[in-house]
Amino acid sequence: MQNIKIYLITDSVGETAKKIISAVVAQFPTVDLSDVQLYPFTNDKDSLLEILNDAKKENALVAITLVDKSLVECVQKFSDTHDLAYVDFMSPLMQLIEKRSGEQPTQESGSVHRLNQAYFNRVAAIEFAVKYDDGKDPKGFLNADIVLLGVSRTSKTPLSMYLANKGYKVANLPIIPEVEVAKELYKVNPHKIIGLTSTSESLSNIRSYREQTLGLKTKSMYSDEKRILEELAYADTLFEQLGIETIDVSKRSIEESSMLIENLIQK
Repeated sequence: MQNIKIYLITDSVGETAKKIISAVVAQFPTVDLSDVQLYPFTNDKDSLLEILNDAKKENALVAITLVDKSLVECVQKFSDTHDLAYVDFMSPLMQLIEKRSGEQPTQESGSVHRLNQAYFNRVAAIEFAVKYDDGKDPKGFLNADIVLLGVSRTSKTPLSMYLANKGYKVANLPIIPEVEVAKELYKVNPHKIIGLTSTSESLSNIRSYREQTLGLKTKSMYSDEKRILEELAYADTLFEQLGIETIDVSKRSIEESSMLIENLIQK
C-alpha cells in the first residue's frame, strides 16, 4: 500500500483542516494516508519555513489554513522554488468573497481569538444536555435552543449530545402513550421542537438488541412491533397537535440527523 504523508499547517487549532482532510482521506481506502501531522498556531514566517523544509525533506503533501496573506505568499514562494505540492483551503474562497463584497478580510485567526469563549459555550451546552436529558426537568424546555421528542430508541440522547458539542442547548423528552407530556412543552416555540420518528421494523430490531444486551431472553412488549406501531401513532398525533417538524432517523447517522435538525431550526 502506498504511503503519503500530509502536513497540516494552520494559524489556529486546525479543526477546519482536519475535517476536510478526513473527508478526502475516506475517498482513498487503498492508500495509506494515516500519517497526518498537524502544526497548529503557526503565526510567523520562521516557524512556517522550518515546517515547509521538513515537509520537503519527507516529500509530504502540505495543506494550509492560513488567513495572513504574507504567510500564504511565503508558502507559494517556497512551493515555486522547491517544487512542494500544497493546497490552500482558505484563500480561494476568501478571495471570491472579497471580490464580490468589496470588503477586506480581517486576516485574524478567528479560532484563536474565540477559542476560550467557544469552548465554554460548548461545555455549558453539554452540561445543559445532561441536565435536561430524558425529560428529567421540563423547565429546561423553555431555555433550550432545541427540544427533541420521540419514542424510545429514536436517538434522542445521542443527538442531544452531538448538537451540544456544536454549542446548542438541547433538551429531550421520551414519548410514551400512557404518560402525559409536560405542560411546559406547549409553551415552547414550535419552531424549536423537532419530532424524531422511525420505522417500526427498525425500532423493533434496535430494542430487541437492547434486550439482549440486558440479558433478557424472551421478547417483551418493549420490542413488540404492534406496541411500537401504537407508540409511533401516538407520537405522530402529538407532533401534529404541536405543529412541529419531524425527521425519520431510521436510516440516518447521527451526523445526518443532526444536519437536518440544524437546517430545520435555522429556517
